[in-house]
Amino acid sequence: MAVPQPIACPAGTRSNREYEFYLMGSRAGYQTVCLQADGTRVVHFAFNDRGRGPVLTSKIQLDAKGLPVAIATDGNDYLKSPVAERFTRVAGTATWRNSVESGTQPVAGAAFYVSQSGSFEEIGVLARALRDAPGRKLPLLPQGEADLQQLSQLTFSNGRTSRQVSLYSIGGLGFQPTSLWLDEDGELFATFDSFSALVREGWQDSLTPMRAEQDAQEARRRTAQARALRRAPTGPVVIEHANLFDSEKMTMRPGTTVIFVQQRIVAVGPDGSLPIPAGAERIDAAGRALLPGLWDLHTHPDLDSGPLFLAAGVTSIRDMAAEPEKPGLLRVFDTNEALGPRVVFAGIIDGRGPFQGPTKVLVSDEAEARKAVQAMRAAGFGLVKIYSSMDTKLVPVIADEAHKAGMRVGGHVPAFMTAEQAVLAGYDEIQHMNMVFLNFLYDKVQDTRTPARFTAVAENASSVDPQSPRVQAFLQLLKQRHVTLDPTLVTFESLFTDRPGVVGAGLAAVADRLPPLVRRSLLEGGLPVPDGMDATYRHALTQMQRMLMAVRSAGVPFVAGTDAMPGFMLPRELELYVEAGVPAPEVLRIATLDAARLVGREGELGSIAPGKLADMILVDGDPSRNVGDVRRLQLVIKDGALFDPDALCRALGIQPIAAAGR
Repeated sequence: MAVPQPIACPAGTRSNREYEFYLMGSRAGYQTVCLQADGTRVVHFAFNDRGRGPVLTSKIQLDAKGLPVAIATDGNDYLKSPVAERFTRVAGTATWRNSVESGTQPVAGAAFYVSQSGSFEEIGVLARALRDAPGRKLPLLPQGEADLQQLSQLTFSNGRTSRQVSLYSIGGLGFQPTSLWLDEDGELFATFDSFSALVREGWQDSLTPMRAEQDAQEARRRTAQARALRRAPTGPVVIEHANLFDSEKMTMRPGTTVIFVQQRIVAVGPDGSLPIPAGAERIDAAGRALLPGLWDLHTHPDLDSGPLFLAAGVTSIRDMAAEPEKPGLLRVFDTNEALGPRVVFAGIIDGRGPFQGPTKVLVSDEAEARKAVQAMRAAGFGLVKIYSSMDTKLVPVIADEAHKAGMRVGGHVPAFMTAEQAVLAGYDEIQHMNMVFLNFLYDKVQDTRTPARFTAVAENASSVDPQSPRVQAFLQLLKQRHVTLDPTLVTFESLFTDRPGVVGAGLAAVADRLPPLVRRSLLEGGLPVPDGMDATYRHALTQMQRMLMAVRSAGVPFVAGTDAMPGFMLPRELELYVEAGVPAPEVLRIATLDAARLVGREGELGSIAPGKLADMILVDGDPSRNVGDVRRLQLVIKDGALFDPDALCRALGIQPIAAAGR
């Protein structure tokens, strides 16, 4: 699908600013800000991300202090649901209405309404208002507070003119501060992260020096955070009176002592059976559960998401869309420069085209495909992830090159190919449960590059019987070919069952602890549901759980991955397995030892045993009986370093577990 073309400014426009929008370095959309004679800002914003993406027009009116007094936004959101958002502030009363909420609130002083479905222009307006506010702080509507810090200032030239731009950081919008650049007039110049970028048209070359400066400033923040929250004991540490989960035997071992020195576990045994080293730090587990650190095998981490994983007890992850330079970027997680889990990497590769995936690794012929796989191997990747636009003729080529290098192959099933064909062509893994269902819905949808790969399953999952001979034959093929499934059920729970205005089941257990604007984002809902299809969409998740049990009964292994909010979605993924019928102890093994085995790290990780790395979590409860108890963290240990989960939460704007009630 082509990049959306900018909409012209309306009549009466006094001046305008135009922006380019990029996804993973490729042009994907635009933003145009049209300043009207009466001061109204008319903003057109749109981008295309593999058939998804917003198309929005906003009219923003500001008062003399730069605070919104009226906002009207129409169009559609990222998942193509309609948007008709309204905000007004009149005579000390703020009123708002959007797809997930409506409210009225008296406002005596300055306050800034944050749109549910706004454009990037609004964050620039907020930054300017904060810059001019007392103490550079403002209350937010419907709730929350934002603050602003100026970090640095640079001057750029585009060959025609020079601009002085300033880097600012806004706190209070999410888990970590939001970086953005304003020009000399206090207007938005650019904002970007590791995935997307918005920059003033004609200034895209300035992204490189801006990114270098922003990266340096953010690295200082992350290092300070890591040094404040990571404690690395210099001597032995003894954990006593623990109810240890034995991931090999899938049993609990009450009354257990574990001793580790620096990064390694040196002894495990019944309380009182081990000599306690002199000068050891002693931790009384008081009967609480001690588990190996959890794994999430389907993530998309960046530098700022690292603390979220640790705050949820996830000490190891697999990055499922890495490019060759990514390991160097995330290596700081294993130092004192940034907080984050251990990371193993899967490299993403796709074919060129209008729906190409979010990667620069794009191939069109055999030579390019083999070269890309070789680069992934040189970077230390263990799996090649094929994406949806790949030329099906290149799948066996990629598999051949990967297998020769000792790598695995998996990912999406490319468009115009079935999962059965992908397995026969060399797949070792299948990512996402919808790909299994699409194998039996090929008569309904062949082009799976678009959101049809979700909607076709939502509407037709009930027609796929996991016990039918056709499905059973496919599952036997998976078993014979030693294929592993990465179901990411929690992603489909969100897509199929979340509804606007209600926090979905995925994060319901922790939603009230999250930062206000993060919690508000959970109200957006999932896929737009056609009239009369609500029960059908909800039943699709049940069908996926039935399929999971059929997969298990057939002897096909599956792993725990989320493809969702870092860290905090994993407990729900595990609960969905238990709800499907998988015993909780088996689910815990899947999220620990089985994960380590899949990526070849079982010699060091996945269980609590002498010689292994000290990656553990201490939990108030018994997850072998109630797997959701993994949320009740008391202590996180990664590589022998100790982390207080409550302190991690506070640093991320999350209400601590203790304050919320354990």
